[in-house]
Amino acid sequence: MQHFRMSFLVTIILLGLAAWWGYSIGGPAGAVQGLFVASILAVMEVSLSFDNAVVNASVLKNWDPFWQKLFLTLGIIVAVFGMRLVFPILIVSIATGQGLVDVMTMALNTPEEYSRHLTANHAQVAAFGGSFLLLVFLNFLFDEEKKLHWLGWIEEKLGEHGNEGLSTLLALLAVFGCVALVPEVQKLSVLMAGVGGIAVYLAVSFLSGMLGKEVGDPAVGNVVKRGSIGGFLYLEVLDASFSFDGVIGAFAITSDVVIIMLGLAIGAMFVRSMTVFLVHKGTLEEFVFLEHGAHYAIGILAFIMLASVKFHISEWFTGLSGVAFIGLSLWSSVRYKRNQNTDAGVLESSK
Repeated sequence: MQHFRMSFLVTIILLGLAAWWGYSIGGPAGAVQGLFVASILAVMEVSLSFDNAVVNASVLKNWDPFWQKLFLTLGIIVAVFGMRLVFPILIVSIATGQGLVDVMTMALNTPEEYSRHLTANHAQVAAFGGSFLLLVFLNFLFDEEKKLHWLGWIEEKLGEHGNEGLSTLLALLAVFGCVALVPEVQKLSVLMAGVGGIAVYLAVSFLSGMLGKEVGDPAVGNVVKRGSIGGFLYLEVLDASFSFDGVIGAFAITSDVVIIMLGLAIGAMFVRSMTVFLVHKGTLEEFVFLEHGAHYAIGILAFIMLASVKFHISEWFTGLSGVAFIGLSLWSSVRYKRNQNTDAGVLESSK
C-alpha cells in the first residue's frame, strides 16, 4: 500500500476541493454532487488508463533511477495539469483563435460553449492520438526480438515479417480511412492531424535512438540508454493520447471544468501509483503476458479513436475493452506460470 499513499492523500485533498467547489455553487446538495461526480470521473480515468500504466511500467523498468524519478515527479505534473487541463484549452484556443486566458474564462463561465468547441475538434484529436497509438501497438506486434508470444505462432509470424516500415504504411492507410469518413470541410485538418501523430511518433523514436548511442563520454551513453529526453517525451505523448479520450468522455457526465480536472487528476495519480507498483514489484516479470494485454488494449483504443472521427463509441465500452484484455492477459500469465511449474516438477522427478 505504500506505493498508493500519496494517491490516497491527493484523493482526500481533491475530493475536499470538489465538495467545496460544489458547495460554493449549489450548497450542501452541490457538495454531494461534486463529490459523487469527481469520484465517478476518477474511476473512469483509471479504467481507461490502466493499460497506459502497464505500458509505462514496461518502458520504465529498464530506465536509470534518475529518469524514473523524473518521469514519476515532473511527469505527474505534466499529466495532471498539462494533459488534463492545459492541453484541451490549447486545442480550443487554436481552433477558435482566442487567447488562452479567454478560453480559460470560457471554460469557467460558459462550460457548455467550451465543451462544444472541444467536441467539434474531436475528429482531429482522435486522428492524431489514434495514429500515434496504432504505431505503438503495431511496432510491439511486429517486434521480431520478442521471445514470448501471447497468440502463439500467429504473433510469432507477424513479428518475423513485420517491421517499422509496414507499421508506418498501415498507420498511413488508417489515416486515409479516417479522411474518407469525415465531411469535406474536415478532410484536410484530419489528414494533417493523423500524419502529425505519425510524425511525432517517428520523431520521438529517432530522438530516443540517437540519444541511446554512445557518443563521446561512455558514461553519458550508459545513462541515456536507460532513459532519455526522447523516452520521456514518448511517454508524455502516449499519456496525452490516452488522456484526451477521458477529457471528452468527462463532458458526457458533467460540464463543470473544475470538477472534471479534479476527478481526472485523482485518476491520473492512481495510474502513476500503479506504474510505480508494477516497476518496483516486478509484476511484469511475474505476469509475463500483462505487457502483451496492455498493448492489445492500446491497439483496440487506437481503432476506437480512429473510428470515432465519424461514429460515437461509449467511453465505458472503451474502458471495459481495455480491462478485458488486461484480465485475459493476467489469466494467461497465471496459466503459463502454473504450466511452467508443472513441467519443472515433472523434469525434477524424472532425474
